[in-house]
Amino acid sequence: MSQVKNYIYIIIMLFSIGVYSQKTIENDPELAQNNISYRIQQAKEHLDNYNYYKAQLNLDEALVLAEKADNKKSIGLIYAIKGRLQLVIGEEDKAIKSLNKAIEVQRITNDNANLGKSYKIFGDVYFVKKDYYQALDSYTAAKTKFEEEDLDEDLAETLLSEGKTYMLLKNYRKARTIIEQALALSKKIDLTKTHSEALINHGIVYNKLGDNEKAIAYTIEGLQMAKENKFTNILNEGYLILSDLYNEVENYKLSRNFLSEHVKLSDSIRNLTQFNSSKEQETQSKLADVHHELEEVSEKLKQSESDNSLGTLISILSVALITILSLLTLSLYKNNNIRLKTNNMLHKKNSELIIAKEKAELASKTKANFLSTVTHELRTPLYAVTGLSNMLLDENPKPEQIQHLKSLKFSGDYLLTFINDILQINKIEANKVDVEPESFNLKKKINNIVLALNNSAQDNNINIHFEYDKDLPENYIADQLKISQILINLIGNSIKFTKDGDIWIRIYKIEEKDRIYTLRFEVEDNGIGISQEKQDHMFESFSQGSIQINRKYGGTGLGLSIVKGLIEILNGKIYVKSELGKGTTFYFEIPLEYTSVKETTENKVTYFEGNTSEVDLTNVKILVVEDNKINQMITKKILTKMDLQCDIVDNGEDAVDMIKNNKYDIILMDIHMPGISGIEATKIVRSFDKELTIFALTAVTIEDKMHEFEEAGFTDIIPKPFKQEEFEKKLYNALAGKKGSTASA
Repeated sequence: MSQVKNYIYIIIMLFSIGVYSQKTIENDPELAQNNISYRIQQAKEHLDNYNYYKAQLNLDEALVLAEKADNKKSIGLIYAIKGRLQLVIGEEDKAIKSLNKAIEVQRITNDNANLGKSYKIFGDVYFVKKDYYQALDSYTAAKTKFEEEDLDEDLAETLLSEGKTYMLLKNYRKARTIIEQALALSKKIDLTKTHSEALINHGIVYNKLGDNEKAIAYTIEGLQMAKENKFTNILNEGYLILSDLYNEVENYKLSRNFLSEHVKLSDSIRNLTQFNSSKEQETQSKLADVHHELEEVSEKLKQSESDNSLGTLISILSVALITILSLLTLSLYKNNNIRLKTNNMLHKKNSELIIAKEKAELASKTKANFLSTVTHELRTPLYAVTGLSNMLLDENPKPEQIQHLKSLKFSGDYLLTFINDILQINKIEANKVDVEPESFNLKKKINNIVLALNNSAQDNNINIHFEYDKDLPENYIADQLKISQILINLIGNSIKFTKDGDIWIRIYKIEEKDRIYTLRFEVEDNGIGISQEKQDHMFESFSQGSIQINRKYGGTGLGLSIVKGLIEILNGKIYVKSELGKGTTFYFEIPLEYTSVKETTENKVTYFEGNTSEVDLTNVKILVVEDNKINQMITKKILTKMDLQCDIVDNGEDAVDMIKNNKYDIILMDIHMPGISGIEATKIVRSFDKELTIFALTAVTIEDKMHEFEEAGFTDIIPKPFKQEEFEKKLYNALAGKKGSTASA
């Protein structure tokens, strides 16, 4: 009986103390602020320890107190932390609403420090939503506030997030610059966690930029720091990244070792989760015992105080309090149980995603290798198709055969275009397309494109109108070849789908900052237009307006996919507006750097423009190194038509011997041959003859092998299958050059 009275006394005291404390807090602003600050601090700690339910409870309680006290600074801070919590649990849209409320209050109170943190969280939300340009805007706003308030720690973390965003935009040079700033600042203020993560991300950037040696060095340094400071999540991610890097440099042993470390650490994290699960079960058992004791107390209270009105009142209060406590305990238990199950599920999904990532990377590499092999094998017979069709057309075929030969030539050209488009898409997806900026005259470049496409436009009775803003500078530094390819694709599309109409090309300025001009390019036509349904998928590979349109107008459906990929590489965006039967407008925006230096043209002749009769071919000797018999026959036929004599060998070893023992003017060297390759053979020749003209006659994609060709010492490259007139002009150029050098000697 005395024990029951003790329980009752304790409950009444706790209840009285709670009521008294609440009244005291409401009457004392300082105590109220302390209580708000305490709950905010508790919420932050619970959030950092993944206890999201308790964090939410503390934030809700703190918000009620802050609103009663009209403490706007605390209200802004609470909404910002709510936004961070909602981001963590995957409620991005709710996070945006909370952060908007936080920013609105923080602007009024001039709470710049916390306003910067809200902008940073906003950036993280857009990062998760994959709206990377919006994320960059938020990070920029956050950096401004942190710099004003000298908050170096927050600034370093924001720089790292900004660098990661540029990585996902595939702007690796910009990412490198930003992450280097994060590294310098985190090192200066001894922010080891940010420094460790930045080092590992720096490794990823250098890997994407092709410097695997630096990539591995930075990643190892970051891993070492994470290991020393027990940053488990960073260490786990770093092991996987380092494994991938060693796999790329074909050090499979180290790759396997680091992958094993990653798997071990992942298992440790799972074991820790299982340990927490057993603790949860122990807590559940203890809670059950407490519930049982409370029920017994309640029963005894009812029996012993049944005749006493005061005792009855106390019993009712006790039972009510016990019920509330029981419900609260049950709620907490269920929430913890749900959280535990969610964590287990997340770890399982994480493991599955890692496996899926590895499979996807392997599939991507396999696809790239397959395409490289298949396209090379296709280009070789295409050389025969286009070469033979050209020769037959030049040899006075029968009138009834001409159309068949033209159809054969058209099919060969179409197939070659299709192969080139597939290779371009493959390189864009594999991030193997490099930006090569150079100074050029934009207005002149577009005029040349219009002139080149004007014949095709006239065939469809189309007028092309070019409008260039008169206040816009003409000279810029950018990758002019990619800009040309984009415009040729878009204008070519308009020509294909317009009949008896007009095409307008417009260039004007959107934004100017320092020397960077953001320009808008518009290509408008009044052709057949595109339905809204098709507009949603038109930038995907192999996308066509419809089967009927594909049959009528032709095309591979890859052009717009290539355009979108190239524009993204140039840090731009493309849009489309169209209406069936009224026409289509494509417009894209890209940044270009203004330069006052005018475009310079080198004194280099691409094709021979002189009189071929001026070139003496009498004593010219050419060696053709080619293992394919059909290709030997075609090349010899072309040379014979030019009144040139040639010797033919079918492997690299014989080619080297022939060059040592004979004097040749030009070598036409195939790349893939039995024995030593054409590249190896050329390197050997260059060891004893530096001046000999050697053309790489190859079906290999030039962009992929250009550095190898340059290192080997080729004079120039003639890709197969080639246009016969271009082949002839390159040979005449080489021979004319030899004549000039002989005359000057």
